[in-house]
Amino acid sequence: MKDKILSNAAREQARPLAGLRARALELRGTLRVATALVQGGRAIDLAGLEEQIGRLCAAALDVAPDAGRRLRADLMALRGDTAVLTQSLKAAKRP
Repeated sequence: MKDKILSNAAREQARPLAGLRARALELRGTLRVATALVQGGRAIDLAGLEEQIGRLCAAALDVAPDAGRRLRADLMALRGDTAVLTQSLKAAKRP
């Protein structure tokens, strides 16, 4: 019975984790498209992107510590994609 309770708890943790991972992947895709557009000389509208990333980070704080540790790589990859976009925007502003 104890194993069943533990597996139910693990399943409960997996649901929000899977959703957060999917959201991080979606945001990474958005950042990559934005980066490609900027590098191609196009203007982009980043309205709402900061809020979306902030909500993802806030939700990550709400999961169990073990689930949060498993999400860390996804968030670090998102951070890396944000850094690439930032560098692309800086480079595009240079005369």
